[in-house]
Amino acid sequence: MGLTGLAIFRLLPKTNCGECGVPTCMAFAMNLASGKATLSDCPHVSDAAKEALESATAPPIKLVKAGTGDNVLEMGDEQVLFRHDKTFYHPTGIFIEVADTDDVAAKVAEIDALKFERVGQTYVVDGVAIKGSAADSFKKAVEAAAAKTNKVLLLMSEDPAAMEAAAAVVADRKPILYAANADNCEKMVEIAKKINAPLVVKGKNLEDLVALVEKVVGLGYKELILDSGERETSKVLADLTQIRRQAIKKRFRPFGYPAIAFTTEEDPYLEALQAQVYVSKFASVVVMKHTDLASLLTLFSWRNNIYTDPQKPIAVQPGVYAIGAVTPDSPVYITTNFSLTYYTVATEVEATRLPSYLIAFDTDGLSVMTAWAGGKFIGETIGPWLKDSDINQKVNHKKLIIPGGVAAIKGKIEELSGWEVIVGPREASGIGSFAKLRLGA
Repeated sequence: MGLTGLAIFRLLPKTNCGECGVPTCMAFAMNLASGKATLSDCPHVSDAAKEALESATAPPIKLVKAGTGDNVLEMGDEQVLFRHDKTFYHPTGIFIEVADTDDVAAKVAEIDALKFERVGQTYVVDGVAIKGSAADSFKKAVEAAAAKTNKVLLLMSEDPAAMEAAAAVVADRKPILYAANADNCEKMVEIAKKINAPLVVKGKNLEDLVALVEKVVGLGYKELILDSGERETSKVLADLTQIRRQAIKKRFRPFGYPAIAFTTEEDPYLEALQAQVYVSKFASVVVMKHTDLASLLTLFSWRNNIYTDPQKPIAVQPGVYAIGAVTPDSPVYITTNFSLTYYTVATEVEATRLPSYLIAFDTDGLSVMTAWAGGKFIGETIGPWLKDSDINQKVNHKKLIIPGGVAAIKGKIEELSGWEVIVGPREASGIGSFAKLRLGA
């Protein structure tokens, strides 16, 4: 159990300097106790107090990292059960399993090439899980995988000898080692320590997992990932929830580590749905078998929604975008910088085959009607911006097409910008017919 706010306050400098972001040391102490601040936010805390407080104020779930260079997967370090309390920070790592009996090089190359584009976001698989069946074939499979991808590797074997040989091949890649159990944990800890790699601790149930984690920590290793051992969806969900709840609410240290889950469904779409359950609550890593593009795209879209700050909508960079081979005669459309709105409009404009400019106006990522209602997409803001915008140097006309749903802002834009405003269709789907009738597309 962590220290109370009052106990923390007694160890703080009590300067009330406000440099931590709150006005008093008592307020800072309360934030520390509730996990809303970190000790590093206080510039004046003494070394003695820091030593006393670091353990008590450590994140309820330890931050664990795997991989190197541009392919580092951060797991854990989450502070809350629900994203509306405080956003989730480290998106679940999605791994695809490859058996050492497969054509490893070909399958890993296929996984490495998986890439999705959606509303300005790029989605890729985070890692490859190599499942070993025998020591020699396992080592060769890891070598083949390492030669084909720079993604994070997860090595799956409960045979310490096989793991030691395979891990040595990619020691500099900081792979995830799977798994330490009651029979092999001493040797697995030695291997993990040697290359400073995250080690999955696998129990038979939650009670067994607690005892095993305490044993591994007692051996001096804390770079851990938890696996309760369950594989049935409902039981895995229950275990993941219990692990997160006990870590966050009770500060129960044996559960204060990231967790891993494995899919079991054979149908790709059902597997993606199963993975979505684990992404939602509360796996840091999900290991899958299929590489079906459509089903994976649903999973990545879901993960992106879960790990987007609910108070900060997904937005594109505000500015003027050229669609097609634009000329000074190209029409000019305007919409908001909410990603879904922008890319929907951009797709419809592109489909007209009439090169055009599209302005993504800064509305803090709000959609057209929401931004208009909130005073962010109105004539009083668009007009002055348009008057001074570099779009004036890009076209030889002053005609702006606005969404039909906000026709009321037409007059004010014209008054403040000197541009003629043309009211476009209410929905993006009407842009094609609008362009044919009004623009000769």
